[in-house]
Amino acid sequence: MQVKSRHHLRSDVVSEIESMLSDTLGVTPEGDTYERVEFEATDWEVVLVDGEPQIAYFDDEPFLTVRGANAYEPDRRRVTVDTGAISFVSDGADVMRPGITEATDDIDAGDLVVIAEESHDKVLAIGRARVPGGDMTGDEGKVIDSLHHVGDELYEFSG
Repeated sequence: MQVKSRHHLRSDVVSEIESMLSDTLGVTPEGDTYERVEFEATDWEVVLVDGEPQIAYFDDEPFLTVRGANAYEPDRRRVTVDTGAISFVSDGADVMRPGITEATDDIDAGDLVVIAEESHDKVLAIGRARVPGGDMTGDEGKVIDSLHHVGDELYEFSG
């Protein structure tokens, strides 16, 4: 990915991002430097926290990246998938009900969510919920649209 622009964030913008992540995920990033990076030919915008791509903007909403979610381990807006779903989710597939073992009750349809695997609790992807958390388990149907996953361009980007 080609970097289009890169600039340090003002402290008030950093405070706003930290507040939003604290409210939605219960985590607060910790870093000395925050840089916003925009890319050529893509809609990705990333916030580097001490040089690591830990936050991204999804439809103008700041949220943790896979790397950020693994660093801060949020327990809100979290969906857990079984071992059979790992390879699909890691390849960027949308998440289907049969692969979900649990989802937190704080998820509403349209929310950004963290998708983790059940055996090691590592985050594999970030997605957008199609249904509330209480309706995510079951026998059929797509319930999360994948937006960012392990191994994609955003995951591979290094500041």
